[in-house]
Amino acid sequence: MGNKYFGTDGIRGTVNQGNITGEKFFKFGLAAGTYFKNLKKTKQTAIIAKDTRLSGYTLEPALVSGLVSGGMHVFTLGPLPTNGLAMLTRLMKANMGIMITASHNPYYDNGLKLFGPDGMKLSDKIEKKIEKLIDAKNTKQLSNPKMLGRVKRLEDGNDRYIEILKKNFPKNFNLKNTKIVLDCANGAGYIAAPKLLKSLGAKVFCMGTKPNGLNINDKCGSTYPMKIQSSVKKNKAQVGISFDGDADRIIMCDEKGKIIDGDQIIAMLARRWKSKKILKGGVIGTLMSNYGLESFLKSKKIKFFRSNVGDRYVKEKMKKMNFNLGGEQSGHIILGKFATTGDGLMVALEVLFSLRKGNKASELLNVFKPLPQILENVIVKNKNIISKNKSKKAIKKANKLMNGHGRLLIRKSGTEPKIRIMGESYNKNLILKCIKIIKRSIK
Repeated sequence: MGNKYFGTDGIRGTVNQGNITGEKFFKFGLAAGTYFKNLKKTKQTAIIAKDTRLSGYTLEPALVSGLVSGGMHVFTLGPLPTNGLAMLTRLMKANMGIMITASHNPYYDNGLKLFGPDGMKLSDKIEKKIEKLIDAKNTKQLSNPKMLGRVKRLEDGNDRYIEILKKNFPKNFNLKNTKIVLDCANGAGYIAAPKLLKSLGAKVFCMGTKPNGLNINDKCGSTYPMKIQSSVKKNKAQVGISFDGDADRIIMCDEKGKIIDGDQIIAMLARRWKSKKILKGGVIGTLMSNYGLESFLKSKKIKFFRSNVGDRYVKEKMKKMNFNLGGEQSGHIILGKFATTGDGLMVALEVLFSLRKGNKASELLNVFKPLPQILENVIVKNKNIISKNKSKKAIKKANKLMNGHGRLLIRKSGTEPKIRIMGESYNKNLILKCIKIIKRSIK
């Protein structure tokens, strides 16, 4: 049975509807604070960061109120990439970290991602325990007036994050004579990303760095890479870098304007890390990872395993198998040596570190030939529709057609009211035919 509030990547939905209200965020803060407070009897601290959505101004105070009502002290950081929050949660030895974001979703959605004291996203087991506390009577969790938490704003969150990132590279690492097109999606990375790249000496052509509360992910960022494509050609840049709303995803393009997805970046890193003898175990992908990536890694004698979709499932499997590289085609890439969750800026630095010796992005990042893959999203009112007999029969029929010629993956989105249908085969017409059969049954 699935979770009541948590999806594949925290809690998410439309603002002022369902779970995304001030009233609910008070309960989330109180419940999460109570759970983590009971684990650690010493310093009771929560750290909160957010992306740039207008709704953050209504949801953050409610969340803070819930936390301090339960006796947690709170530090607020303002806009900061998700992994920056995870890193600082660990560095500051806090009980927990909370990122207020809806990631790549439009401005009218929001939500939160929870991190434990180790900087890791929470397991399903812990989420279920917090859900029980959310539905419990709040009076049992409220603190004595003398024991209420305090709130303090920290203004140097981005600077601390930048320093942590820089420490992972040699002191003489610089990006002088490197032209970079950067799209921050008008999101959480709009301060840290340009500041870091410019401090390393790069010439940066910035886009998506003027958030107004409503323009996050709006025809920009990793879900709209056409912007970096055209700008790279126009400015004769060596590479284009595009983040999503909370900067935990990265999509790139080479100097010719060709889009580079997460699978290609993972392939490049795996090959490089293996040659440098820093690859540990192998690579964790997901059910969505292109078969071309799997074949390439196999040819290089690099182990490859798939997890469920979602970077926290990737990280859980990486931890279980003691691997230090994993990620998703969508650009969530986890560098286990450096991070506990996807970090677009960290991955960008790792790629740029490889490019600094005069390598061309088109040569470095086009590693394997992908198997043709088509992904279609169907908006639905009820995601359980794929469990109905009509849909089940259609899926069975489509799988029978595809058998031996490719693969199909049909799943509920964990973050949006959508059914995601992915087909993979050298026969594009067959993919389209199978997707059409399934879509018809869902609609």
